[in-house]
Amino acid sequence: MFKTFGHIVRLARAGWVLAREGVFAGVDPAALPPVAKLPLALANLIARKHRGGEQPDISRAIGKLGPSYVKLGQFLATRPDVVGVAAARGLESLQDRMQPFDRGLAVKTVEAAFGKKIDELFIGFGPPIAAASIAQVHKARVSTPDGERQVAVKVLRPGIERRFWRDIRDMYFAARFAESRSAEARRLHLVEVVKTLERSVTMEMDFRLEAAAASEFAENVADDPDFRIPDVDWDRTAREVLTTSWIDGIPLSDVKAIRAAGHNLEELGANIIQSFLRHALRDGLFHADMHQGNLFVDKDGILVAVDFGIMGRLGLRERRFLAEILYGFITRNYRRVAEVHFEAGYVPRIHQIDDFAQAVRAIGEPIHSRTADQISMASLLTLLFEITALFDMETRTELVMLQKTMVVVEGVGRSLDPKLNVWAASEPVVGDWIRDKLGPRGIVEDTGRGLAVIGNLARQMPDLLERAQLIADDFQAQVRRPAPAAPPVAGASRWTTAALWIIAGLLAILVFGR
Repeated sequence: MFKTFGHIVRLARAGWVLAREGVFAGVDPAALPPVAKLPLALANLIARKHRGGEQPDISRAIGKLGPSYVKLGQFLATRPDVVGVAAARGLESLQDRMQPFDRGLAVKTVEAAFGKKIDELFIGFGPPIAAASIAQVHKARVSTPDGERQVAVKVLRPGIERRFWRDIRDMYFAARFAESRSAEARRLHLVEVVKTLERSVTMEMDFRLEAAAASEFAENVADDPDFRIPDVDWDRTAREVLTTSWIDGIPLSDVKAIRAAGHNLEELGANIIQSFLRHALRDGLFHADMHQGNLFVDKDGILVAVDFGIMGRLGLRERRFLAEILYGFITRNYRRVAEVHFEAGYVPRIHQIDDFAQAVRAIGEPIHSRTADQISMASLLTLLFEITALFDMETRTELVMLQKTMVVVEGVGRSLDPKLNVWAASEPVVGDWIRDKLGPRGIVEDTGRGLAVIGNLARQMPDLLERAQLIADDFQAQVRRPAPAAPPVAGASRWTTAALWIIAGLLAILVFGR
């Protein structure tokens, strides 16, 4: 009971902060269930007045709630299916910038992680140069057989894990409550949303996992001539500390400096789009946080990425789905786009392919009357996911993360080249992948995978038959066994059920009556 009260108090505080900033002002009461209309009215009543036509700032409101909610906001920016397109766009500007913590605390964290003094690990350890919700980065120097070299040292923020776990329990409480009372909440899998956030941030807080992701990513892009990532210093990497080679480059947010350095902005913009699609389709592993702050261009014009805490993965099935959708829109083959959704099992068979193809055409045809620089691939996918909701397509977390990353990548590319033709830049990568994986070579590879699965099943067949026989024998023994007598307190379960309903009713009054 005390835990429940704690959840309610902290969530009420979060609701107050959001309501005070006017975050709920644009919510349409007609779209809400009756039980939520009173809380909405109260939220709008306490919202502060914005002067001069100023709009409510959802990013500022979430920033006031602390690091865990900043991460939640960033994650929900990838889920327009949950918060709506307008709210997702507002969350895109949420910056993961926090006040740095003291260098002395960072030194203590590093020394505790390795059981060594800081001078034994680094010959120079500077002040923080960037601070985020989970960690901050220091510039340092190390000694190598080839001489000194500069490194970037990422240090976990003290106390962040305890704060995060407290907040994530509150979010689980809210998500379960919503799912227990709303069919729409169940369709959106709100508990699964929180679970995905928990898994993502848990991995982000273990820098050994980030180092492993960076290492795998580095192997994938080793032969790419126009994209690279820093090397991991495994000897100076632990759970709370990540050390990588230092990147000398210009951040993509500084367009003037990039232009002054003589780099070709048009080529760089196309490179961003192509690199992302190459990683997603070719490798099935992509950087899922490719904003300007995580991308640099070095003196040779090569794109360099940093910060691998959030990575996206796509299986072969999802990669085919993505490639065929994009290629279908490029070639205006809307029937094929619809068929791909049904073949993947994403749209239930109770719907007609022709009806879905018609809805897809309504999205695709308008783009062909516009100039190339007016066509947004990311917006097209956003509209597509909105349409799929009408056809009962359940949320696919990996696809939504991919779509949101494409929104960010496209935005970065167009910040360098406002007239960037996203489709022309994408076609070589998507077209080559389609021809490679769905052509003769792809058929041979699929046949090989099918034979491997059959061979593996054949090897397991004796064990499977033996287990089936044991299950059958156990079932027959259960059938022959006489049924146990009924317990004398059979009515207890009814009282338990009634008590649970009473508790649920009181909880609804507590939450919605505030």
